[in-house]
Amino acid sequence: MDREEKIKKVIKNRQEGIIVLENIADPHNAGAVWRTAEGLGFQKIYLVYSQEKMINPKRVGKASSSSANKWLSFKIFKSIKDCYKELKKEDFKIFATTLDKDSKNLRSSDFSLQKIAIVLGNEHRGLSAEAIAGADEKIYIPMKGMVQSFNISVAAAIVMYEVIRQRDQKNYSLGIEEKKQLLKEWVRLR
Repeated sequence: MDREEKIKKVIKNRQEGIIVLENIADPHNAGAVWRTAEGLGFQKIYLVYSQEKMINPKRVGKASSSSANKWLSFKIFKSIKDCYKELKKEDFKIFATTLDKDSKNLRSSDFSLQKIAIVLGNEHRGLSAEAIAGADEKIYIPMKGMVQSFNISVAAAIVMYEVIRQRDQKNYSLGIEEKKQLLKEWVRLR
């Protein structure tokens, strides 16, 4: 398969779904999340930096993301409020990952909607209270061991995989115009 055919095949399988990372501090963790998102067919990563130093997704994480960052679309926000405002305006259902007592087990959550955003928080603090309060649904990953949480990249991978598993039979690919734009951008990449 030549390069342009591969690009077209990958773009055809890209999902309408957004991964939101709030205040991720470690570029290696962020890069690992990007690599998983790219590998599972997510295209859009929203980064929120209201407390941590901003990570430039196109400059860092090349090694840990295995260059996945060059195939993804990033948008950076200075507050979770601004991020959520945009998501709501575009009719996305927002799922926040948290250990809150009102959270729903990941496996019993319904990710079959076309427009969903999965929000994951800082490696040490988790999501901000504002991110949790503004979400449409709170979810958690059921744990069987003594530890209470996973590393951010592992948690993101588990959640993204469940989303893909549930949506596998749906055709929630990106819109035609968005696919055309990606094709133009990707064919230019070397």
